Amino acid sequence: MGFVLRQKKDTTFREKRQKFQSLSSIEIYPGIRQFYPNVKLTQKKGFGRFNLAVYWKRKYRSKQEKEAWYLLTNLPDLNTALKIYTQRFGIEAMFKDCKTGGYNLESSQANPDRLVRIIFLIALAITSAWLHGQRTKFQKQESYICRSQEKNRNEKRHSNFWIGLYGQNWIVAWHECQAWVEELVGFSRNKQAYYQRGLRAMKLIQQAL
Repeated sequence: MGFVLRQKKDTTFREKRQKFQSLSSIEIYPGIRQFYPNVKLTQKKGFGRFNLAVYWKRKYRSKQEKEAWYLLTNLPDLNTALKIYTQRFGIEAMFKDCKTGGYNLESSQANPDRLVRIIFLIALAITSAWLHGQRTKFQKQESYICRSQEKNRNEKRHSNFWIGLYGQNWIVAWHECQAWVEELVGFSRNKQAYYQRGLRAMKLIQQAL
């Protein structure tokens, strides 16, 4: 089974017929891509020889990663190791969606059998929310749900999942206070055009549900 494990830069390693040195001793710079085959990691007993990948992403759109990646792996080359390791970022985002960012799985306190069923239902719910969010963005209606950009921020502020999930919450909340909203809009006729645009956006989002 393949693995990729990130290491701290003070971890020691040794190439064949060489002395142990720390990973921080490797000369690095943004854009570096190096692969060291068959190295021994740490001076502790019981560890075999594996491969070491060193990577530091180039500066992109005025954003520079703070530090390089030191990856211990049994995969055969650098590109394969990087491809597998980068998948962890999507997995961590999914974990957040399952937990504090969405469905609070950690609060279920379910036994193993019930937990499997809950995870299955959450998987269906996440897929549904993601598809709804994608459809909402395709229709260019996400600005009614969230502020999609922030000053000095290069990444998207919210995922398709978040937009899909909170788009539904927005519609539910509107039904709860519809009468109050319409009464307030009645006092401000210059806001009625914006209100109608919001209703149209809500209708488009509902059609995607």
